[in-house]
Amino acid sequence: MGDSSSDKPGEPGGSDPFAEMLKMQAEATQAMLGQFASFAGGPPVKPLATDPAEFAQWTSVMQRMQDKLLAFQPDLSLANPPRQVTDPATWLEMVEGWYKKMPFADAETQGRLWDDSVKLWQGVLGQFTGGKPNDDAGPELPRTDRRFKDPRWREQPVFALIHQAYLLFSEQLTQLADKAEGLEPDRKEQLRFATRTLTEALSPANFPLTNPVVLERTLETKGENLVQGMEHLLTDLKKGQLTHTDPDAFELGRNIAMTPGKVVFETPMFQLIQYSPTTESVLEVPLVIFPPWINRFYILDLNPAKSFVRWAVEQGLTVFMVSWKSADASMADVVWDDYIRSQIEAIDHVRERLGVPAVHTIGYCVAGTTLAATLAVLCRRGEGDKVKSATFFTAQVDFTHAGELRNFIDDQQISAANAMAKDGYLDGRIMAATFNMLRSSDLIWNYVIDNYLLGKEYPAFDLLHWNGDTTNLPAKWHHEYLCDLYRDNKLVVPDTLSANGTPIDLTRITVPCFIQAGREDHIAPPESVWMLTRHLRGPWTFMLAGSGHIAGVVNPPSSGKYQYWTNPEPGDTLADFVAGAKEHPGSWWGHWLGWIEQQDAARIPAKGKRAPGGKGDPGIEDAPGRYVMTR
Repeated sequence: MGDSSSDKPGEPGGSDPFAEMLKMQAEATQAMLGQFASFAGGPPVKPLATDPAEFAQWTSVMQRMQDKLLAFQPDLSLANPPRQVTDPATWLEMVEGWYKKMPFADAETQGRLWDDSVKLWQGVLGQFTGGKPNDDAGPELPRTDRRFKDPRWREQPVFALIHQAYLLFSEQLTQLADKAEGLEPDRKEQLRFATRTLTEALSPANFPLTNPVVLERTLETKGENLVQGMEHLLTDLKKGQLTHTDPDAFELGRNIAMTPGKVVFETPMFQLIQYSPTTESVLEVPLVIFPPWINRFYILDLNPAKSFVRWAVEQGLTVFMVSWKSADASMADVVWDDYIRSQIEAIDHVRERLGVPAVHTIGYCVAGTTLAATLAVLCRRGEGDKVKSATFFTAQVDFTHAGELRNFIDDQQISAANAMAKDGYLDGRIMAATFNMLRSSDLIWNYVIDNYLLGKEYPAFDLLHWNGDTTNLPAKWHHEYLCDLYRDNKLVVPDTLSANGTPIDLTRITVPCFIQAGREDHIAPPESVWMLTRHLRGPWTFMLAGSGHIAGVVNPPSSGKYQYWTNPEPGDTLADFVAGAKEHPGSWWGHWLGWIEQQDAARIPAKGKRAPGGKGDPGIEDAPGRYVMTR
């Protein structure tokens, strides 16, 4: 563990747990490989030098990898990937002042760590040396993790011990973070998050020499996987973003975002799409959807089988979708007021276009947060009747329990984000990296293994294509949002914030509201979404959906997945709601449609401007429009 007398992390003799982890991993790996190479099992690897053909192949592989790297050097100045606050190295800098709070170097802790390690060593190796029968199912290992589900992690004692030792150490380090004393609750949560982030980065699965699947693949392909992986890596370095799916597999308007419609209105902030009806009659009250501008709108229109938009049109709703413009230098002065004004502008345009007094609205995530402010402004102005109903998809207004994103919200990180903004906007790749870091094992390291180490071909997956289709954010808006809402939680304090000269007071909202939360949502936790119910004056309905921030929303009836919970007497807390809730199998979309029809079930023929693109109503262009295609 080193001499605990030094209090400088990272220096020889220091007690920095992360530096210790790196050191211990290296030493343990070297010791285990040396001690157990003689009985690691499996056929011995023939020295490459004894086979001239194989030697030539490996020489070719190394030469090609070197050539690719050298050819890449001139592109380094052009690549200019964004400096990301979510890089694990920067997390190490952040926790340098916290690690002393962890009881890592005291004698009791070191003794427990040693005892646990010896038990693990003896327990695992004993099953390979006659201490316990080793049947076809492999040894009974004390810890399981889906990163090591491949049987090759269990078949050989070296790799069994490597990954079991890693899981043990990760577990112990997490426990030490939990026991850290003298930290404020938010700092302690950041320490937990940093610990998890770093331990996930140090998984032996992420390194070719400690991953048996990668080693076997390398021998099978004679190194061709490394050549392909190098190509993937250099491509990603050039664009400054991890690739999750085949970039050429999808084309907007052809096999993704393909529901027919017309762009019927546009401003420098957004385009407004109206979708073509598929039923003879439609509900008289139209629906306006506000997606979050931190992503492209087509999460709700991925393909015909998953599309909420297409499904809603097929139910007889006249659907309008806002397609936000990805920020550029022209939006340097855009703030939250502009997004609230844009929502009001879209509502008013639909009302005028169709000659109706009110519209249904949906706000997803940050657009739902903004929709709440928009409703408060309209109600304050005596114009709340412009909105027949408001539906909130995983939207927060009270950020007390805002989830893991709060780990990125402190003065240091806000300043870092401000510094990364250029020409008045924040590169969308930075936000993408932030969200990926929340689930780094699934969204980062899993793809590092597949793309770079195994050299696999990219899959064609529409959801991952959308996830990588980043949008830029106005820097001023981003700064205000982080400070005023996430950090200072001002939105729920009446009249503390204002928009376009009107004070915002959520308790003035009288519009009927439908509030959806995802049970496993880590971006907008259900406890946080529930808090909206505490601020509304009008009637509201809360519904809890299975799954998380995306699948909890995009769950079409045809999929037969998940479930949802309702409670006609929801109580005062989420716990009250859950205690008396009734579970329903499958999608909640039909339940929501029933609620919409309760607000107004009147129908009219689907003709005139209800069908965009008709005589005298050509529209600006076909859906999905230009804005969603700008990069």
